[in-house]
Amino acid sequence: MTSAQTGGQMQQAIFAGGCFWCTEAVMKDVRGVTKVESGYIGGHVPNPDYRSVCGGNTGHAEAVRVTFDPTQVSYKDLLGLFFATHDPTTLNRQGADVGTQYRSAVFPLNAEQERETREVMADLAAQNIFDRPLVTTIEPATEFYVAEDYHQDYYANNPRQPYCMAVIAPKVAKFRKAYSDRLRV
Repeated sequence: MTSAQTGGQMQQAIFAGGCFWCTEAVMKDVRGVTKVESGYIGGHVPNPDYRSVCGGNTGHAEAVRVTFDPTQVSYKDLLGLFFATHDPTTLNRQGADVGTQYRSAVFPLNAEQERETREVMADLAAQNIFDRPLVTTIEPATEFYVAEDYHQDYYANNPRQPYCMAVIAPKVAKFRKAYSDRLRV
């Protein structure tokens, strides 16, 4: 589905911020977000799976599709949180995860989202928020493939897994502290 509308007032957004487990864990905490799905987008192989995407040859990015209520959280607010919770200045890398599948990318679902994405990125660059230039790409929203079931709610289902403890837990804790006013209650 490439439509930003999902019925009623709900909208969708697609973000790739490195490992989808991290981005999913953060977005699930945001007030107004009703669903977050981990998946793959932006590649050239139909029906990719985790192993093929991790191999780096499909062109897909690990991404999340966020369904949200715009009366509670705006697309621009989600963009701000996305940029604040990953490193958008490292090309094809987030921490120890390296490859195009871990790129920082936004996949706008309509012209308004593309315009807002460009505005937010220009604002961040003008404010010198980051020490280096943004390398986040704005890419066409191709088909989004939902990842295998075991990737959904990964952090919530595997909090004691070493990657979750070392990488995701500190990121989520930092997010919850810095954005406590944005958390679902």
